[in-house]
Amino acid sequence: MGNSYAGQLKSARFEEALHNSIEASLRCSSVVPRPIFSQLYLDPDQHPFSSADVKPKVEDLDKDLVNRYTQNGSLDFSNNLTVNEMEDDEDDEEMSDSNSPPIPYSQKPAPEGSCTTDGFCQAGKDLRLVSLCMEQIDIPAGFLLVGAKSPNLPEHILVCAVDKRFLPDDHGKNALLGFSGNCIGCGERGFRYFTEFSNHINLKLTTQPKKQKHLKYYLVRSSQGVLSKGPLICWKECRSRQSSASCHSIKPSSSVSSTVTPENGTTNGYKSGFTQTDSPILSPANSAINLSGAQDLTRNKNVVKPLALSLQVVGKTFAADAANGNSSHGGKGSASSSTPAHTGNYSLSPRPSYASGDQATMFISGPPKKRHRGWYPGSPLPQPGLVVPVPTVRPLSRTEPLLSAPVPQTPLTGILQPRPIPAGETVIVPENLLSNSGVRPVILIGYGTLPYFYGNVGDIVVSPLLVNCYKIPQLENKDLEQLGLTGSQFLSVENMILLTIQYLVRLGDDLDKLLEKMQQRRGDSVVTPFNGDLNECVSPQEAAAMIPTQNLDLDNETFQIYQPQLTVARKLLSQVCAIADSGSQSLDLGHFSKVDFIIIVPRSEVLVQQTLQRIRQSGVLVDLGLEENGTAHQRAEKYVVRLDNEIQTKFEVFMRRVKQNPYTLFVLVHDNSHVELTSVISGSLSHGEPSHGLADRVINCREVLEAFNLLVLQVSSFPYTLQTQQSRISSSNEVHWIQLDTGEDVGCEEKLYFGLNEYSKSLQWGITSPLLRCDETFEKMVNTLLERYPRLHSMVVRCYLLIQQYSEALMALTTMSSLRDHSTPETLSIMDDLISSPGKNKSGRGHMLIIRVPSVQLAMLAKERLQEVRDKLGLQYRFEIILGNPATELSVAAHFVARLKSWRGSEPEEWIPRTYQDLDGLPCIVILTGKDPLGETFPRSLKYCDLRLIDSSYLTRTALEQEVGLACCYVSKEVIRGPTVALDLSGKEQERAAVSENDSDELLIDLERPQSNSSAVTGTSGSIMENGVSSSSTADKSQKQSLTPSFQSPATSLGLDEGVSASSAGAGAGETLKQECDSLAPQMASSTTSKPPSSSSGPRTLPWQGQPIRGCRGPHAALPPVVILSKAAYSLLGSQKSGKLPSSSSLLPHADVAWVSSLRPLLNKDMSSEEQSLYYRQWTSARQHHADYSNQLDPASGTRNFHPRRLLLTGPPQVGKTGSYLQFLRILFRMLIRLLEVDVYDEEEINTDHSESSEVSQSEGEPWPDIESFSKMPFDVSVHDPKYTLMSLVYTEKLAGVKQEVIKESKVEEPRKRETVSIMLTKYAAYNTFHHCEQCRQYMDFTCASQMSDSTLHAFTFSSSMLGEEVQLYFIIPKSKESHFVFSKQGKHLESMRLPLVSDKNLNAVKSPIFTPSSGRHEHGLLNLFHAMEGISHLHLLVVKEYEMPLYRKYWPNHIMLVLPGMFNNAGVGAARFLIKELSYHNLELERNRLEELGIKRQCVWPFIVMMDDSCVLWNIHSVQEPSSQPVEVAVSSKNVSLKTVLQHIEATPKIVHYAILGIQKWSSKLTSQSLKAPFSRCHVHDFILLNIDLTQNVQYDFNRYFCEDVDFNLRTNSSGLLICRFNNFSLMKKHVQVGGQRDFIIKPKIMVSESLAPILPLQYICAPDSEHTLLAAPAQFLLEKFLQHASYKLFPKAIHNFRSPVLAIDCYLNIGPEVAICYISSRPHSSNVNCEGVFFSGLLLYLCDSFVGADLLKKFKFLKGATLCVICQDRSSLRQTIVRLELEDEWQFRLRDEFQTANSSEDKPLYFLTGRHV
Repeated sequence: MGNSYAGQLKSARFEEALHNSIEASLRCSSVVPRPIFSQLYLDPDQHPFSSADVKPKVEDLDKDLVNRYTQNGSLDFSNNLTVNEMEDDEDDEEMSDSNSPPIPYSQKPAPEGSCTTDGFCQAGKDLRLVSLCMEQIDIPAGFLLVGAKSPNLPEHILVCAVDKRFLPDDHGKNALLGFSGNCIGCGERGFRYFTEFSNHINLKLTTQPKKQKHLKYYLVRSSQGVLSKGPLICWKECRSRQSSASCHSIKPSSSVSSTVTPENGTTNGYKSGFTQTDSPILSPANSAINLSGAQDLTRNKNVVKPLALSLQVVGKTFAADAANGNSSHGGKGSASSSTPAHTGNYSLSPRPSYASGDQATMFISGPPKKRHRGWYPGSPLPQPGLVVPVPTVRPLSRTEPLLSAPVPQTPLTGILQPRPIPAGETVIVPENLLSNSGVRPVILIGYGTLPYFYGNVGDIVVSPLLVNCYKIPQLENKDLEQLGLTGSQFLSVENMILLTIQYLVRLGDDLDKLLEKMQQRRGDSVVTPFNGDLNECVSPQEAAAMIPTQNLDLDNETFQIYQPQLTVARKLLSQVCAIADSGSQSLDLGHFSKVDFIIIVPRSEVLVQQTLQRIRQSGVLVDLGLEENGTAHQRAEKYVVRLDNEIQTKFEVFMRRVKQNPYTLFVLVHDNSHVELTSVISGSLSHGEPSHGLADRVINCREVLEAFNLLVLQVSSFPYTLQTQQSRISSSNEVHWIQLDTGEDVGCEEKLYFGLNEYSKSLQWGITSPLLRCDETFEKMVNTLLERYPRLHSMVVRCYLLIQQYSEALMALTTMSSLRDHSTPETLSIMDDLISSPGKNKSGRGHMLIIRVPSVQLAMLAKERLQEVRDKLGLQYRFEIILGNPATELSVAAHFVARLKSWRGSEPEEWIPRTYQDLDGLPCIVILTGKDPLGETFPRSLKYCDLRLIDSSYLTRTALEQEVGLACCYVSKEVIRGPTVALDLSGKEQERAAVSENDSDELLIDLERPQSNSSAVTGTSGSIMENGVSSSSTADKSQKQSLTPSFQSPATSLGLDEGVSASSAGAGAGETLKQECDSLAPQMASSTTSKPPSSSSGPRTLPWQGQPIRGCRGPHAALPPVVILSKAAYSLLGSQKSGKLPSSSSLLPHADVAWVSSLRPLLNKDMSSEEQSLYYRQWTSARQHHADYSNQLDPASGTRNFHPRRLLLTGPPQVGKTGSYLQFLRILFRMLIRLLEVDVYDEEEINTDHSESSEVSQSEGEPWPDIESFSKMPFDVSVHDPKYTLMSLVYTEKLAGVKQEVIKESKVEEPRKRETVSIMLTKYAAYNTFHHCEQCRQYMDFTCASQMSDSTLHAFTFSSSMLGEEVQLYFIIPKSKESHFVFSKQGKHLESMRLPLVSDKNLNAVKSPIFTPSSGRHEHGLLNLFHAMEGISHLHLLVVKEYEMPLYRKYWPNHIMLVLPGMFNNAGVGAARFLIKELSYHNLELERNRLEELGIKRQCVWPFIVMMDDSCVLWNIHSVQEPSSQPVEVAVSSKNVSLKTVLQHIEATPKIVHYAILGIQKWSSKLTSQSLKAPFSRCHVHDFILLNIDLTQNVQYDFNRYFCEDVDFNLRTNSSGLLICRFNNFSLMKKHVQVGGQRDFIIKPKIMVSESLAPILPLQYICAPDSEHTLLAAPAQFLLEKFLQHASYKLFPKAIHNFRSPVLAIDCYLNIGPEVAICYISSRPHSSNVNCEGVFFSGLLLYLCDSFVGADLLKKFKFLKGATLCVICQDRSSLRQTIVRLELEDEWQFRLRDEFQTANSSEDKPLYFLTGRHV
């Protein structure tokens, strides 16, 4: 055994090392001695190296190896092969004991013109197995297909046909000498010499061709017909040579130097691991790595001493995978096969140097592709964990394909774990072992008999390296003297084997041996699952049968949408509306009546299930009308698609639906859209993952871009890769989560979001157990190991160390407390909490720990190892270990599923957990693997997130933040408000136990050295105590000792990690938390004093979940998980202590993007996510393989193409984006329905009980009234329109008999909310500006802005007798509407508006011009009558105020406007109606004159106009269906009809010119047959009337009025003896429009003294003249009407609820409150009035009365004693004149103080009134 370089023994060193090793082994039971091989041959100091993070090329490493071996004289290569092929090049002679050179072989040159390509025969035909595996090959009888190996193509097997007589039998015997074979490429037969054959198939050998050496495998056909590599061919002579290395399917002899199963057909067992086929894998020798060098750590007093790692075979990808969690296994290694030849001796003699460090490395794994730390060829990694004689290969099942070839994969066999078997037993090597597991297990030959290997033996490696180490050459004495040795100093082979075994056992199986002992000691029993100590054991049957108490406090599964989610959903919706309104014509929302969607998620089974669960719980499928209630649960699956190879077909189905349903708006949600955003092109070039480019293929395909009914919503927590210069999403289409303001006050149930920033900020809280931690001790151990093994990948070192940490912590906490000092305190406290918390309650609830292991193979190893340790310790019922692999579903043991079910209570029998949230409360370790976390949500019971493996290889912002994003969640607001939450100990006394003095000493030591995690407070590092007791080990004791009830706010060093949860403190029912203000940070580190901790103001602590918070209803305070980071990640995220943004934000945002320039401004810490987006859009660009790379600047326009219908929703991880976008879908649908729906008033008619009954009624079926009978009907003066509920009743004789109490009850004080109902719009609706459709586009729009000038302004002047002056109105007439007007021939002067004739019968027109007064509703007024008129010709005029004209003109450019004079800007609707009527009469006269000249009689001109409100939306026709024989309620059938239908029907009324007003009734859902019994009524009509301007020439609207102008006008019209007819079989639906109309008058003081004034009450609207009262900025008439509505108690006290004695109102109807009835009397001669004989009036109201009202008229009426009078006039003088003229002072008493005015300034012309009493 020798030294690495000189091959000389250093005897003293050897003896010393051996002695120390043996002595240490004998003396020590717990500490592992430094193994002798490590000391002698594996010392790192023998290899000078740089510890920098080098990334050497594979070729360089190859050369390095080659040069090493040639320089030190022990090895050389005489051919042009790389180390890869050393195994292939050895021959029998080369393994002989002599140092003679190999026999040189010169190959015959190939014939002229023949093919010399490797893998092809000289005829140029392909012989490679990969090419021929599917071919049908005909071979002669007696021939077999075998595989030959070419040294130049180590990864390929060449197919040959050989006569089986020349091949050995199963026992390696009976092969005929010589050769007979055929070439299956070109078909040439009869090769009799192997030399000749090897030349033909281009083997290009440098040594003598031998069939034994180059024919390696039998080839067999699989069940699928694929030709593949079968068993090795066992050549007899291989076995007879001592140094030979083939052991195929023969039973080996019992010689010590047994043979090796070659890899790739080697015969010497050397395997450098750098082969082309498996460069990125953990090569055979790594199948069991031991980091035994960690023992040196014991020299450092502050460092934990870990036990040696026992590592079994690790799966395939070890490099990029291990470092980055990458799962791409497609790449080939780059080992060159053309290393320059080296001349010289090629000696592999078993000299001592053979065992040197250099040779030892030859079976260490090859270098990874990408890595943080390079592999060093001399990495001293011995072979641990393999027990003698030889392991069987035990496959473990797994489902995730490791090799991502596009061909179907067989199930993988998983990680291989050696198990001892008795020698002589047969071992079957599983089929496809290598292709599935990606690694060859290495079997070291030591001593004894190898088992019989059968099957695909090429997939295992049996290595003689170990046995070769034992071959000590016979040295001459003089040589020994030179070395300073004597022969007796050599160890015998037996001794060396014993030492090795001791060493291997020490290496790997210390833990295993201990575990075995513990298992034996425990027997069959297991630790009690819950509600018991770790020492309590039960039988497995008992454990499985233990039922926990049902847990009633599960997170409520009812899906809730919280306020922030609603807000963001609305932001999304308004952005969609903005796209629709942008004028880009890219989205027409009016086109759609339905919403459908698909959600695309990354390849994570849990994420798919989680999204499905949210969809099901949200009920969105039913809400959108996509599925029925019963089937929605099963059908949900078609709405969620995973980005895998199946997406193409599912997506095609979806796109078919998009094309087939043009009236459905589809939303394609691309969730976690930052994952796998590579382009299709780069994906096909790289032969990479099958998922490469899938997202690009789906999201950016032409069909998606062009579908006008498809919105794309990309959702991401880390959107940086979507925010580059090439982004396809406009920055204006980004919707960012609302800034979460933790300061604002929220209700008790509210939880606050705790994300990355909060974690960083929490470092300033100064609690002893920070939420964000770095395990310094672990980092030191990692660094020590990496220094020792610099070429090992840091991820592997970290992973193995972590597995060992957890394994030892488990053992330390259960049976071997002496192992406590082998684990870091962090690990120990986590495990302590995890396994002890279920024991403290009857529910069996506990915590979840996530261990993040990106490499799938390492994760599988970790799971297996921890499971094994757990099971051997009997903890399999205590906590579960789950592999969180994105590719597979969750797998949970049956007894844990039973426990979850019993907590949930009502789950069906077949329920299993499918998401991590389903595991809430389950004590478990989740080993989360995969390159990236993919947005899975974790339950509230997640308490620890171990990210110690996420080190500096995670150097992009996305990668790092994704990892910490796992822990982000919503927490109780107390956590963020005041993290200084101390425990209230009311229920703790029973917990206290007697504590020994020793314990209190330990506690004080604990407080002196607070466990630091580089926390902001202590700043120390390494909190291990000298006596090896970690802080967590005394936690429980300290808790019990110091929590005395005498102190109200005790503080202990207890932190989050100690697991103070409800479960750990008994039932926890009585415990509550209270907030404390621990103000002084320096006190946190308080602790050098020896005061008992209970009296010191110790560090703040956070309780963990399960602690009730005072005042909150919920039993749990949700707390954020503790995150343990690697040093690299901690330093990036912990930087916020200095007030900066986490410096993770300065990293490259994503691996797929690049900085545009290194000179760029820094990200500012105050930047919002919107500003960060703009920053990244400016400073980053997509790399070539990025899906957005192709979106380059358009050279023509200089702009980039944004997809107009694509939005990006960004928000922090786990903030609730899924709920938000589901809510968005819901409100988008609602909005489309709202665009198709309308809220209409739905109110029953009022005052039906005191109507005058119609004496005369017509037969029911008549379409029109008969004028003779209709004129005999009395007029019903009662108002029935429900909008007038709060209005004074109009007196009728019938009203006098109504009980007053009834009315009293029904009166409403507050302005009530009117009843509305939502109904679907039909094709006959009137619309506002938000409606767009192809049919009415011409009607609505003008094609471009220039056409605005196409409408012309025309003045129109006429004189008004009522106003006593000339009135000038303006018409704005679009060019297209000029045909409706008559212009003068000369100057285009507007002369009149054309009117039709009474006799005209045009079915495609309505005769009456339609006037719509509108104010404040330029957007919301229903002024689009195109559909209501069925597209026919009509004349529609908007009547608008002067100051609103520009707005109306902008929104309705194609409408004729009638603009009122400026003096009416503040007027009410009365003025508009007055002017419409005056103008129309003047126009009627002009048209009569014009047409008279053409010979048409004046009375033949059509005298009607339509006056219609801007909220009339739909019209209906009703008919009463004939009742059947039973006396049932007669049914009313209703049908929607167009406005055209209604108008044409009414206009066709016989003798229509004899009616003054025609109208229709208001719609109500409660319309009964009773109300339709009379087809026509003579009563009030409102809102939509046909007005005969000829008949009503002398009846005017009161142009001063704001309210009730129509009731007033109807009463005047009726008293003039004119007919008002209501068609009852038509009804009008009025839309509830929330803006505009009269609501916009806000009454405020004319001169604002201060901003915050109390609201002004109606009684303040009047004041005494000349008083100091606050004057108001509102029209006098408006103030008066508003005052009168509320002043009836003051003005007319005798009239309150006294309907027998109404108030007498002459020539006017004013609303003076619903408690009062008004008797309307007209002063005009010959007018028809209500009969009021014998009525005593309770008051008199005179409003602006004219000369028709005289003293004689008033003397006809009788008044009650004490009746009151109110006289209203324009000014004070006319008030006095009126009182004198009407001789009022004769009967009424006035006082000076009874004179009032409206509270206007004099320039606003106040109205004056006087009150008086009847005497």
